Amino acid sequence: MFVWSSLAHIATPLGQVGVSTLPDESVTVGNLASAIGDKSGLYLFPLNMGGNAAVASAAAGPGGFLVYNAHSPLTMSPRNLVIEFVTELIESLLAAWLLAQTMLSAYAMRVGFVTVVGLAAAITTNIPYWNWYAFPTDYTLAYGFIELVAYLAAGLAIAAVLKPKAATSPG
Repeated sequence: MFVWSSLAHIATPLGQVGVSTLPDESVTVGNLASAIGDKSGLYLFPLNMGGNAAVASAAAGPGGFLVYNAHSPLTMSPRNLVIEFVTELIESLLAAWLLAQTMLSAYAMRVGFVTVVGLAAAITTNIPYWNWYAFPTDYTLAYGFIELVAYLAAGLAIAAVLKPKAATSPG
């Protein structure tokens, strides 16, 4: 899972699909730094939580979703890689635990089960961002694909290592 995710982001264009650079980046970043200052955070604008005034404000101009870090640019550090590895290890262990609760005996069915767990994860994490925050469709599809293939890879390994439960007769 970790190997695939790393390759997808580093060795393929999948990790950059739907991500654009800011036009006139230095001016835009300077304006953000001037307006936001040291207040790192997640910004949604305009903040449209309902009501006529909010709807009118939202209709009047552009909107966006901004992750702003006042103190450092987004980089790939050893810390990020460790966190990603641990996250994907936990995801794999949870998928293995779910598979262990089944009576599936055929290898392909066991791989398919873990892959469907990944499909559920991809839908859960990506579709709401596309729906509520207008993440680009190509970004949503690419990241959903990356997650699905990661779970397929995990499923191939998990199904090979984790042996099926023996059927038990009711006592």
